[in-house]
Amino acid sequence: MNTPICCPSCGSADVRLFFEVDDVPVHNSLVLRTRAEACAFPRGNLRISFCERCAFIFNAAFDGRLLDYSPAYEDQQSFSATFNRFANSLARELVERYDLRSKNLIEIGCGKGDFLALLCTLGENTGIGIDPTAVPERLDGAVAARVRFLNEFYSEHHAQLPADFLCCRHTLEHIPNVAEFLRTVRTSLEGKPQIPVFFELPDVTRVLAEAAYWDMYYEHCSYFDTGSLARLFRSTGFDVVDLRRGFDDQYLLLDIVPRSGRNVAAPLAIETTVDRTRALVDAFAERIADVLQGWRLHFALARERGEKIAIWGSGSKCVAFLTTLRLDPDHDIIVTDINPHRHGKFIPGVGMEIVPPDALRAFRPDEVVVMNPIYRAEITAMLNEMGVAARVISADESTTEVSV
Repeated sequence: MNTPICCPSCGSADVRLFFEVDDVPVHNSLVLRTRAEACAFPRGNLRISFCERCAFIFNAAFDGRLLDYSPAYEDQQSFSATFNRFANSLARELVERYDLRSKNLIEIGCGKGDFLALLCTLGENTGIGIDPTAVPERLDGAVAARVRFLNEFYSEHHAQLPADFLCCRHTLEHIPNVAEFLRTVRTSLEGKPQIPVFFELPDVTRVLAEAAYWDMYYEHCSYFDTGSLARLFRSTGFDVVDLRRGFDDQYLLLDIVPRSGRNVAAPLAIETTVDRTRALVDAFAERIADVLQGWRLHFALARERGEKIAIWGSGSKCVAFLTTLRLDPDHDIIVTDINPHRHGKFIPGVGMEIVPPDALRAFRPDEVVVMNPIYRAEITAMLNEMGVAARVISADESTTEVSV
């Protein structure tokens, strides 16, 4: 007898499947040393499901035992000027909003520590980053003395750490039991009712609206919009102070505090209803087959014309984009990335080597597919500087437009 699937956010069994893909790599941001390792990389299934009660979206087939978060996990974004402008602006905003000066900061899921280092530099703060993928050697200079890393997952025992501010960026979407995790965070803040807490994570609204299947992959087992996110935090003992979008509306930015009483504030104007999210889910389900077929046709036509394609951005979006399409790896496609720690490594599941942007000079692509449109101007400028004359498109463009 099959055990009913329950929503990890609200516990409801009223969930339904709306998107599925078999045999996808269980990690998208790990890079492998050899093509053989990449091709043999462990796989799992996507069973993306929607909760009819709270609008939480999750992978019902997720198995956390398949994942191995380690320092080999390579998701550092600070090599992009576009991303750095966003990160710097956000860090300055948080320092001013919460007077983060000479304070003790904690970041859950700090990655390689770039953002925590920014906060510590701007406010002369001291920081502790908690993340099994941290590489302390990536930080140097004066800030290295201000930041300490704990290569482990966050748990209640971290409540003993001194903290005047807690942040968690792009981590909640990797956690399957989201309500359980947030109750752990809330318990660790007991006795600290005034501590400001900041979360940042992807907004699934855009993913659904654009049928952006490349933003649905195994590592991301949990997907939120403004409504489902706020409802989860309130149900686990937090008051939502502010909720907004950022990074060209790709991210949700959430300011919260531990709730000290029983009163629960009314929803903010930005919060989506369950009905609104349901409509987007239904539209995604109706459109996704055409989107996939459109991209397959696009690559088939390029092959017929003898054209070469470069994909810019070798991270999670690229891995999901290629593995879901099931493209022939022998096709004239090259994958590049500005992150030097990825160069010469291989993409899990796909087995393609990641090359530095300078390799495009010799490859001479006819087309460059930008995985994230927010980087399009930056990438176009780099192509122009290298003298690479190629048409530039982004993954969010209509396939009817890119296939002609």
